[in-house]
Amino acid sequence: MNTAKTSEEARWLGMVAATAGVAGAVGVVGAAAGAGLVTLLKRQAAHARDVIGKPLGEEAIDADKVYKKTYGGTPVELLVLGDSMAAGLGAETKGGTLGARLAKGIAKALLRPVRLRTAAVVGAETSMVPAQVESLPDDYRPDVAVVIVGGNDVTHRVPQKDSTRVLGEVIDALRERGAEVVVGTCPDVGAVRPLPQPLRSLGRRIAKQLAEGQREIALARGAYVVSLSDVVGPFFITNPDEMFAIDHFHPSAMGYKRTAKAMLPSILAALGHVERVPFGHHLPGLAGPLEPPDSTESVGPVEP
Repeated sequence: MNTAKTSEEARWLGMVAATAGVAGAVGVVGAAAGAGLVTLLKRQAAHARDVIGKPLGEEAIDADKVYKKTYGGTPVELLVLGDSMAAGLGAETKGGTLGARLAKGIAKALLRPVRLRTAAVVGAETSMVPAQVESLPDDYRPDVAVVIVGGNDVTHRVPQKDSTRVLGEVIDALRERGAEVVVGTCPDVGAVRPLPQPLRSLGRRIAKQLAEGQREIALARGAYVVSLSDVVGPFFITNPDEMFAIDHFHPSAMGYKRTAKAMLPSILAALGHVERVPFGHHLPGLAGPLEPPDSTESVGPVEP
């Protein structure tokens, strides 16, 4: 028996039971229907894993370096933590990773070089991010830290309270190092086409719940928040062939370009460069975003 596969299916079963309540007190007919749904979701999860596979491997491109040295001056220290999206898996070049695109966008807006350090790990759940922080040199002091995590928590059915608690601890640890923190909340899992219905809708619901919990804990801990499902999710839904990589699961170079551009306003706000942010961005201490500017172009485009 494939133990890993059985374990993964068990996680999906936990997701179904916790979210859909399929084994509730609804009588014999309801229980039978619930059992049928569980069987269907198990099959769909197994099929989705087979379709997605691992054509991109399990290592993202190392894009760490100083960007835009020609601007001169002390580099802005940019730290990126989280999962495969944060690591840039799916980008075909160093410059196409999320971290590199963020570094170039910050550099162009501030007219300063930016030193990128990526501690994100492909496949990471939120529980693994503290180890990423601990791996940093004791004297490392990032100016801004970007955290994107949550997708693997959804697919592995990690309890939301555990994910958000650890995220809060990560934010505290980063702020103790003097960093401003920007959290990109859990993306819309429902945009992943290899997930058939009803599995896709179930994943979307759980991802949305996690994203809301992440936003609440992050704002409470003084972090800036970007709701990725709001600011970039629609692009992945309407243009999946362009936005997803060949596995139809991770972002493509264009997906990372759009994501970086969408996140940039909050990062610049965290660095004190702008005061107003668009819809989908949340500033610490405020109930919601300020009125958006005409477009995010006002903070400068992210270079290709």
